[in-house]
Amino acid sequence: MLTAALLMLTAAAPQPANAPVPVLARAVERGDVLSSADFETARVAPAVARGALSPAEAAGQETTRRLSAGSPVRANDVAPPRMVRRGETVTIALISGALRITSPGRALADAGRGDPVRVLNLATNRTLEGVATSSGEVQIAAP
Repeated sequence: MLTAALLMLTAAAPQPANAPVPVLARAVERGDVLSSADFETARVAPAVARGALSPAEAAGQETTRRLSAGSPVRANDVAPPRMVRRGETVTIALISGALRITSPGRALADAGRGDPVRVLNLATNRTLEGVATSSGEVQIAAP
């Protein structure tokens, strides 16, 4: 009898309306950089919409995992884009005033712009600490 009353209350309770939320228009792979064109608006349940980023907030960010079409993008699904990727060949630059010395290297970790990263100098086989400055370039501090 208690179960029947509970079922009647549950059935009579108003269901929250679906809200229009920005969702992905296509599936995106891990490492893809999002743009505003990757989004469309769809009605989803409030629980699914919770924490969804707007297209403006997600644009220019790199996905941290594969995301399916029709799903909202949340803050933990994206990160600033990586300038340097682990195992990638990079240019190691030492800049002091007008002097610029470069050498080929290999990144030992992923890094975004301004992030510290260790690199292997391919000319000397030494490991150096530097900062990712642009795509494929790591700057080390002058001694």
